[in-house]
Amino acid sequence: MSLKIAIQGIESSFHDMAVQQLFPETAFTLVPCNSFKNVTLAIEENKADLGVIAIENTIAGSILPNYNLIDHGNFKILGETFLTIDMYMMAIPGQTIHDIDEVHSHPVALQQCTEYLQRLQPHCKIIEGKDTASEAKRIKELGLKNVAAIAGKQVAEKYGLTILDSKIQTIKENKTRFVILGKNSNIESDVNKASLKFELNHEIGSLSNVLQLLGTFGINLTKIQSFPIQGKPWQYAFFIDVLFEDYTLFQEVIMMLKKATSELKILGTYKQNLENNTFTISKEKELNYAE
Repeated sequence: MSLKIAIQGIESSFHDMAVQQLFPETAFTLVPCNSFKNVTLAIEENKADLGVIAIENTIAGSILPNYNLIDHGNFKILGETFLTIDMYMMAIPGQTIHDIDEVHSHPVALQQCTEYLQRLQPHCKIIEGKDTASEAKRIKELGLKNVAAIAGKQVAEKYGLTILDSKIQTIKENKTRFVILGKNSNIESDVNKASLKFELNHEIGSLSNVLQLLGTFGINLTKIQSFPIQGKPWQYAFFIDVLFEDYTLFQEVIMMLKKATSELKILGTYKQNLENNTFTISKEKELNYAE
């Protein structure tokens, strides 16, 4: 059985690289989507068993709309991986950097190369596109002169484009965190990380009470992101990542957090993956995810 995995972008995109890193020993078929929203729709409509989406980048920060997609779609985060992102400027053969009048790429990729692109302007027009690989592919297929794409080195190799400049991202240590999304949660015995979303009553000290509760029981807060609540001006939801050593104790802390918050949702419980280990999946799990 081949898993169907939805990604934003096409083959050779960074999302494709993330899937290959996560599932090197699992048979899968990519379901290319032209937006993150369509990735989640593919899972909802059973066109894909799982989805892999970027959630944050060391330069661009959190991709806030994707937190909303996970929350509103009631998806579960099943795992994560981190990909080093090196950006390359590329064009059809015969072009040089001095010929380029337009640069196309995904908005987040362009944001990661802001300082470099500022040096090309004002004569160079910056165009936001669907994704890195698709823009590069279109330039090659149409033979567009004076137009460059920003994408990964693997894209230039796949589509026969010439690399005009290398590693043009603003910060050289540039990494993106990707998460696996599914409808069903499969808790393993060795999980040690969770992603949560909570809302608080509008009371003094409510956030500090939550943070103190986590600290008291040895739950390590590794990320916190506020998000405005639609229809409630100046009120915010909080998305957090936490690390824990004892899953049973974590469950007890969750019960206490429910009393300290006005709303609490577990977005996923999984294993921390800083070393980019593969996502182990059995045949039984493949069936569970596809249900």
